[in-house]
Amino acid sequence: MKFGVTMFPTDYSIGPAELAKATEERGFESLFFPEHTHIPTSRRTPWPGGGELPLEYSHSLDPFVALSAAATATQHLLVGTGVCLVIERDTITLAKEVASLDFISRGRFLFGIGAGWNLEEMENHGTNPPQRWKLMREQILAMKTIWTQDEADFHGRFVNFDPIWSWPKPVRKPHPPILVGGDGPHALKRVVEYGDGWIPIPVVLKRPLSDCIAELNRLAAEAGRGPIPVSVFGAASRPEVIQHYADLGVERCLLWLPPAPADKVLPLLDSYAEVVKSFA
Repeated sequence: MKFGVTMFPTDYSIGPAELAKATEERGFESLFFPEHTHIPTSRRTPWPGGGELPLEYSHSLDPFVALSAAATATQHLLVGTGVCLVIERDTITLAKEVASLDFISRGRFLFGIGAGWNLEEMENHGTNPPQRWKLMREQILAMKTIWTQDEADFHGRFVNFDPIWSWPKPVRKPHPPILVGGDGPHALKRVVEYGDGWIPIPVVLKRPLSDCIAELNRLAAEAGRGPIPVSVFGAASRPEVIQHYADLGVERCLLWLPPAPADKVLPLLDSYAEVVKSFA
C-alpha cells in the first residue's frame, strides 16, 4: 500500500515547500492539497462536516501554486490535488496548469478532481449547480484532447472550441492520472468513464467502502477495464483501520494533517510515519 498526506495549505500553516521536503524525507509517497477559491459569506450551503466551517476553507492557497512549490522542493514525491474543483476553472487554462505542473514536477502530478459541495461558491464562478457534473465531464474530455493532440478541438454543450495549439504537453503519458472524487449515485460510473482512479472520503460514504469497491470493479469489468485503483482520502491513522483498507485492496491511504505551523505538523507527521512503517 502507498501512503501520502493531505493538508489545507494556508497563509498561517507550515509552508508547502517545507511540508513537502519533510513528507519526502519521512518516506511518504505523495502530498495532496485541496481547493477552495473562496468562501461566500452567506453560508447558505451547510458544511458537509457539520457545524461551523473551519477557518482553513477561506484561507487556503491556490493548489497549483502550492504544489509547484512542493514539487520544486522535492525529487521523488508525488504531488496531487485533493481535489481540484474543475467546474470553477476555465477549461483551457486548467489544461495548461495541469500540463505545466506535470512538466515542472517531471511527471509527478496526480490530478484529483471533483465538482464541489458549496453551491454559492460554484455559482460565483458562473456554474449552474445542477449541471456541474455534466460540465465537469465535458471539461475532462476536452482537456484530454488538449493534452494528447497537437491541434485539439472540442465541441460540446458546455465546452466548445475550434482547433488550438497548447504546450507543454504533460510528461506523464497520455496525461497525469485522473482521480475522480464523489459519492453520488453516478460517481462510480464517472470514474469508469473518464477516470484512472477513485478518491473517496470514507467518513462521508453512504454505504460500506467494500460495497463501493465491489461495484466499481463490476462496472469496470463491464466496460472492459481492469480493477480501478482506490485512494482513500482522509484515512484514520489507526493500524486496524489501515489494515482494513489493505484487506479491501485500497492502493493509497492519504492521512489528514491539520493546517498548522511546523511545530505542530511535523511531530504529527513523525507519528504517522511510525504507524505506516509496517504497511509500506
